[in-house]
Amino acid sequence: MSVSKSLAKILAATTAAGVVGALALVPVAGISGVALARTNETMQSNLSDLTTGDTPGVTTITDATGEPMAWLFNQRRYEVSGEDIAVSMKQAIVSVEDQRFYEHDGVDIQGTARALVTNLAAGGVEQGASTLNQQYVKNYLLLIDAASEDEQAAAVEQSIPRKLREMRMAADLDRELSKDEILTRYLNLVSFGNHAYGIEAAAQTYFGISAAELSVPQSAMLAGMVQSSEALNPYTNPEGATARRNTVLQSMVSNGHLDQATADAYAAEPLGVLESPATLPNGCIAADDKGFFCDYALNYLDSKGISYEMLREDAYTITTTLDPQAQEAAHSAVTTAVDPMATGVAEVMNVIEPGQDSRDILAMTSSRNYGLDLDAGETVLPQPSSMVGNGAGSVFKIFTAAAALDQGMGLDTELDVPTRYEAQGLGNGGAANCPANTYCVENSGTYPDQMTLQDALALSPNTPFVQLIGAVGVSEVVDIAVNLGLRSYAEEGSYDGEQSIAEYTKAANLGSFTLGPNAVNPLELANVGATLASSGRWCEPNPIAKVTDRDGQEVFLDRPACEDALDPDVADALTSGMSEDLKTGTGSRAAQNAGWSGEAAAKTGTTESHQSAAFLGFNSGFASAPYIYNDGTTVSPLCSSPVRQCSSGNLFGGNEPAASWFQTANQLPAALNGTLPDYDSKFDEGTSQAQLEAVVGLSESNARSSLERFGYSVTTRTVTGSFMPRGYVVRAVAEDGILRDGGTVILEISDGVVPTPTATTTTSTPTSTEAPTSEPEPADPLPGVTQEDVDNLREQLLDAFRGNN
Repeated sequence: MSVSKSLAKILAATTAAGVVGALALVPVAGISGVALARTNETMQSNLSDLTTGDTPGVTTITDATGEPMAWLFNQRRYEVSGEDIAVSMKQAIVSVEDQRFYEHDGVDIQGTARALVTNLAAGGVEQGASTLNQQYVKNYLLLIDAASEDEQAAAVEQSIPRKLREMRMAADLDRELSKDEILTRYLNLVSFGNHAYGIEAAAQTYFGISAAELSVPQSAMLAGMVQSSEALNPYTNPEGATARRNTVLQSMVSNGHLDQATADAYAAEPLGVLESPATLPNGCIAADDKGFFCDYALNYLDSKGISYEMLREDAYTITTTLDPQAQEAAHSAVTTAVDPMATGVAEVMNVIEPGQDSRDILAMTSSRNYGLDLDAGETVLPQPSSMVGNGAGSVFKIFTAAAALDQGMGLDTELDVPTRYEAQGLGNGGAANCPANTYCVENSGTYPDQMTLQDALALSPNTPFVQLIGAVGVSEVVDIAVNLGLRSYAEEGSYDGEQSIAEYTKAANLGSFTLGPNAVNPLELANVGATLASSGRWCEPNPIAKVTDRDGQEVFLDRPACEDALDPDVADALTSGMSEDLKTGTGSRAAQNAGWSGEAAAKTGTTESHQSAAFLGFNSGFASAPYIYNDGTTVSPLCSSPVRQCSSGNLFGGNEPAASWFQTANQLPAALNGTLPDYDSKFDEGTSQAQLEAVVGLSESNARSSLERFGYSVTTRTVTGSFMPRGYVVRAVAEDGILRDGGTVILEISDGVVPTPTATTTTSTPTSTEAPTSEPEPADPLPGVTQEDVDNLREQLLDAFRGNN
């Protein structure tokens, strides 16, 4: 059949049956019935999408106050209703693109016939004659539906079959939607150049106003750009954009929307565009120092099933938990402590709000500026929320203390503090000159031979905590650390790609765990403080207040339930014990220098060779853990004032990390007004310690029988009498440091020898320097009360204790 006969057949069918009927008569060579059905199905699906009109938009990320801090989009587009588009814009686009828009049924028969004659004669497509319906279809398939370059090419393919499909869908669309709905969808869809999609983005980009505020000449310029947004860019081709605008103005005169004099006046005006296009930064790079928080929030949403691509394709509003005041305070603190341009070292800090049922992240920052310019010291690595550095050092002693309190030890329990301790079965290496198959540890400083658990937390000697972790059990301490918040330690492969840190530490029974030698997630460490401040209640750190879709409906986020990570009484006792650090301990100087007057529990931490340092501090309103570490390719000791890499370090957790904590806390009412919980006084002496203290002063036989009734095994050793009669108990200690059910108690039995008094100049009473040659009689403070009476009273007290426990 000749070209002229084919055209005649199509035109005849078009006249007799209408556009849709005519298209149904067009033969599709080489397409089977199944393929044709599939094509029709695809067209119906596309039509449904076109009718709904959903298009990619802009996802906005805000802080807790609703202030935007970042945006995500594939196409910068803001959908608006027809009422929010200036009438002049609608008139301009119809005048220049489709003058018969309100008359045809989606396809302009006259224009199509004319174009088909030209196209068929040329053997291709020379003329378009596309209506706004058809342009909407083509642009939707190109900008929205196409998922690959091939599909994009197919959407704009210059072929008669593609044109006929487009015509059919355009005609169907005209029956589904009103003219104004089609026009509004078109104006919300089409590209206007400079990354502006849709009329609202275009109005903001070129004029800094909304689509509703567009004037006639502004509308004319934008309508003219649709022909070719790149070629008619007013910034690169102002002459071409002006000429095209004036063409549109003249078409508005031809269609009765303007009189000639008014059009001529508008044509004489300059374009009036902004000095430069008002584009929008895409991604967390716009958030500046909040970029680390922004990144974490997006990763958090991805873990909840809202992917990054979903956010770029749709128009969500993400309200985060970021508190601008807390963020500013934290960022100022870390950049004051560590220069953003410092070589190889950074400080990170997170602020978390404690709570029984929530755990909002209020701030997240690094001394490094967030960005892509490495030469300017910038980074986009998730420093504040990933496993970094060489560990938090002595901060980890709190996990051993928690295990000890949980197993019955008290804050006032005396711990031995040897200068050096060589442990068997707790790993290898450590301090110099360590024997084979032994873990050796030494103190860096001079301490008393004994101190209470609370004082040990405050002053932080190493040897008692290595002894203590051996007594309470490495596995128990590791589990407490994970439960309180170090959840990354339990992640598969976190140690060596196969084992988790927790698995490896427990399998090797490493006593060094109490000294914090492993990389740590600073966010998780801060959450440990928030968990303790919440009486041992763990909640997932949360960066998201809510997410709403384009219709304002809140999106459900599946969050894990909060859980009790540690007995509340134990957590509160540990918190109270940690408060001594700021009074007499390693954090006291920083507290004094900062003028801190609030309540807080704290623990400093410094790793071996000073390669990283941390400070964990918290109360009921505020928890944070500033952490300084090597963040470059070279690991080096770190020095203080200023913080820097150096040959031999002197940076401690009580230096810049503690100063950063106080600088931030002093600016936040929640921190200044935060409190510490009351705790059960039984944790002063300890539940097991009370049982041991109860047998001091008893005869060996009475003490043994009392303890055996509790289910303990008893052994004895003889010690100097300390004014206790021969055969009576001077001290009772647990064999492994912790008195557990069924454990062994060592009774230290007096030999009856009185210690030699030491001469003093503060008394006029002469004292003997000789040791007595006979056993002294014990003093009788209560006349008529025998030792048997005392033993009976102790038995009654023990019975009462048993009844209460």
